[in-house]
Amino acid sequence: MRFRNILTALGLVMSLGLAGCTTTTGDKTDVAETTKVQIFSDSYGAVTDAGYALPAIPIQKIDKKFHRQIVDYETREKPGTIVVNTRERFLYYVLPRGKAVRYGIGVGKQGFAWEGEAYIAWKQAWPTWHPPKEMAERKPEVAKYVEKGMDPGLRNPLGARAMYLFNEKGQDTLFRLHGTPEWASIGTAASSGCIRLMNQDVIDLYNRVKPGRNAKVVVQQ
Repeated sequence: MRFRNILTALGLVMSLGLAGCTTTTGDKTDVAETTKVQIFSDSYGAVTDAGYALPAIPIQKIDKKFHRQIVDYETREKPGTIVVNTRERFLYYVLPRGKAVRYGIGVGKQGFAWEGEAYIAWKQAWPTWHPPKEMAERKPEVAKYVEKGMDPGLRNPLGARAMYLFNEKGQDTLFRLHGTPEWASIGTAASSGCIRLMNQDVIDLYNRVKPGRNAKVVVQQ
């Protein structure tokens, strides 16, 4: 009987020990939270922004990996840095503690892709679009917008927000992080070189970014 009682007691101790490995309090909760992925698939509904009625995005038609989400992300870049992975079609906004907000993006067509480092010199809500002269040469129908620009609106190629990339010499690279009304282009190589996000996503990113030399952008092929 004494031997059986000892075995029972050992079993109870082991059971308590195993239960301790699955606790959701204290430090172990923190560990669990750092590996949890948060997906914001419900953030693409219709919204009125600065008087413009942005339509809802049929987000169920877009691969879930391109939905905005917070993911584990190991990098040497400082929080606040934007890392664009053009091959995978992701943009990462680096957060503290090994996390990042990940957005699905559309990238430049072959031959118009760009890579390197820059910074966001300034940003604008509902921007006017001025196509570069090189684009006007390829597409004469947009030449009229080179000087006067296309007014902000739901059909404007820059969408609801634009962030302007300058190089280390303070020169405009002519590349932008911007919104797009063409949600179906996310995950593809469809733009003329700029990085495009769904309008609801670019608004979220815009609210996080503080322009200046510290607003570093790394574009990777």
